[in-house]
Amino acid sequence: MSAGEVVETRRSFVRPLVFSLVIFTILGLLFGLPWWTLLFSEAQWPVAVRAGGSVVFGVWLASFPVLMYLGHGSRRLDWAARIGDTTLGIVWVLFTWALIGNVFRLGLDLAGVADPLRSRVVAIGVLAVALVLCLWGYAEAMRVPRVRRVEVTIPRLSEGFDGTKVVILTDTHYGPINRARWMARVAEVVNGLEPDIVCHTGDIADGSVAQRREQAAPLAAIRARLARTYVTGNHEYFGEAQRWVEHMRELGWEAMQNRHLVLSNQGDQLVLAGVDDATASSSDLKAALSGVDPELPVLLLAHQPKQVGHAVASGVDIQISGHTHGGQIWPFHLLVKLDQPAVQGLSRHSERTQLYTSRGTGFWGPPLRIFAPSEISLLILRRPIN
Repeated sequence: MSAGEVVETRRSFVRPLVFSLVIFTILGLLFGLPWWTLLFSEAQWPVAVRAGGSVVFGVWLASFPVLMYLGHGSRRLDWAARIGDTTLGIVWVLFTWALIGNVFRLGLDLAGVADPLRSRVVAIGVLAVALVLCLWGYAEAMRVPRVRRVEVTIPRLSEGFDGTKVVILTDTHYGPINRARWMARVAEVVNGLEPDIVCHTGDIADGSVAQRREQAAPLAAIRARLARTYVTGNHEYFGEAQRWVEHMRELGWEAMQNRHLVLSNQGDQLVLAGVDDATASSSDLKAALSGVDPELPVLLLAHQPKQVGHAVASGVDIQISGHTHGGQIWPFHLLVKLDQPAVQGLSRHSERTQLYTSRGTGFWGPPLRIFAPSEISLLILRRPIN
């Protein structure tokens, strides 16, 4: 065996070992801090309470990796994904508020509150807040999203497109929880807005077309006066991206794979372009804008906000994105900010280019939305007021 082969063999052994250690360390913290905060930390609960609670946390921790593997691995068992995803959401909320609770403990200490009262107040407070937030977050995740109306001024917009209504759906993530009826209600809301353009900016589903066909079916009922368009998100590339592109065409949507449309209204024109997600090697904004009249305003669909750098370089007027979910479960938005230039809402990235980032129509993984409500985005395009 050569020296290079020895090095590669060591790497192939070390990498999964390091990955496993990182995962188990994260899981240890996520489950360990709530366990300590709720059951120990000088609270002096009865032995039966501490023992029983520890058994619950132990079973919870041991079953979590198995459920996630069965639910999101090659077997794709929806029942396992539902339990595992819900566990992830609950333990994240418990971890967050256990962390905050232990900071509050210092305040109680300064106020002269001694243990076991101090630790019991923190434990009960953390449990109560987590329970309320999880129940509220579940209701927020499962409800039909509110319409978020935003007016966007585009200096190069022609008179014929002033007042154009653009409705954005994104991150529907049809998945282990069947939301076919929910999607039908979403379609009713969208049609009630009487949109000119409807866009779906990716992450349509987690799973195959065969698995999620029922949930996606209401998309066929959505109407738009000028165009219904769709671009891929990163989750499409975890499975059968091209099959979803084909299925959206079957439902009557224009699949914008590095291409553009020139929309006409009252003799004026607007370019509507779309690119594949940034994770796809096929993503090509140059190809999408090939042949575009440089004098026309351009509306670009790109799943991830960080694709806006290419949009700026290409002179795009506004990019529409999703991907972030607005963080979905507070305070996860702080981690999203490390990867994306915007988490939600309208932002400016050059003198010409603006970015609108939707918080998403659905949810991914945990059926929770906490301080990051879902939305059906309604952009009203406006010319500048002279």
